Amino acid sequence: MPANYDAILLGLGGMGSAAAYHLSSRGQRILGLERFGPAHNNGSSHGDSRIIRQAYHEHPDYVPLVQRAYHLWHQLEHQAGVTLLHTTGGLMLGRPGSSIVEGALLSATQHQLPHQLLNANEIRRRFPAFQPRPDDIAVYETAAGYLLPETAIHTHLELAARQGADLHFHEPVIDWSAHPSGDGVTVKTETATYHADRLVIAPGAWASQLLADLEIPFDVRRLVMCWFQPIAHPDLFQPANFPIYIWDVDGQSIFYGIGVKAGMHSAPTRCTPETIDRTIRDADVSELRGHLQNFIPDLNGPLDRAVTCMYTLTPDQHFVVGLHPRHPQVSIAAGFSGHGFKFTSVIGEILADLAIHGHTAQPIRFLSHHRFAHAPILTNH
Repeated sequence: MPANYDAILLGLGGMGSAAAYHLSSRGQRILGLERFGPAHNNGSSHGDSRIIRQAYHEHPDYVPLVQRAYHLWHQLEHQAGVTLLHTTGGLMLGRPGSSIVEGALLSATQHQLPHQLLNANEIRRRFPAFQPRPDDIAVYETAAGYLLPETAIHTHLELAARQGADLHFHEPVIDWSAHPSGDGVTVKTETATYHADRLVIAPGAWASQLLADLEIPFDVRRLVMCWFQPIAHPDLFQPANFPIYIWDVDGQSIFYGIGVKAGMHSAPTRCTPETIDRTIRDADVSELRGHLQNFIPDLNGPLDRAVTCMYTLTPDQHFVVGLHPRHPQVSIAAGFSGHGFKFTSVIGEILADLAIHGHTAQPIRFLSHHRFAHAPILTNH
């Protein structure tokens, strides 16, 4: 059966929208399929802001990728004439030896990133909204800040459409198959059947359904993002005085914030995209309020609003990016584990590389599916 498209994309959220942009910018005939509308709030890439940082506590191997992401975000801003990345500086806080502090310090030193190590007195003096414990320290990174996720997705999609991409919304995918010859794919939706030479799967929280054959135990978790009214000193929460932060309280409880928005990064509730509870209850906010009272008391005012989102966790909480182990015409990007959006721009570039060339110059070997499965994988760089 002849292919209608060079590539079909499953999912047009953060990663899929970026892949649509990069593929269409290289002259590829693409079809993008999305079960909801553009930049929807049913998945993982919404909530007005997402942290971006380079002193990456999760692992130093992410640093070259996020540096490339910064370059691509700025390139996209220039092309579209919009501002997507706001630099505020960033604090990775906790006691000495905590994973967030030590991990950020490791990445910063290994990659020679500009940073400062601050003690509690220095934190309070420079950023008086924060009230650290006497033994708290922080890695401060000047390049950190936040992205506008909905605007970023809309920008990628609008440019992709302008470059000829065929984007279908409110068209859920039922099934996909790769031709045994290694050349061609078929995708079935609720309304049509499509054919293409290649397939790109960026499924978000639907990874277990669309990538079931990988046998990776993707674990979807419910998170709540909250916006508060400051009790006092609202000027302290302006970007010049209040960097983004991630705070490791005790090795188990981690919370984060971007301006007056805050959330718990730890102890999320297991769910599925179909069963997630979208109702906000007092229990969803109580632990976060306790941390605000202890560490950022002036922010612990009335709750303006709160929304849910989903993390899709892999067993080691690192991404899965690469070629499908059994289908060379299928590229995958999944399991972004609550820290993926900042990489959207570079993941889109990588997915375009993989779909067109079967390899990428970006260092993604540590994100390969092979760490979860014994099946042989196709080599990519």
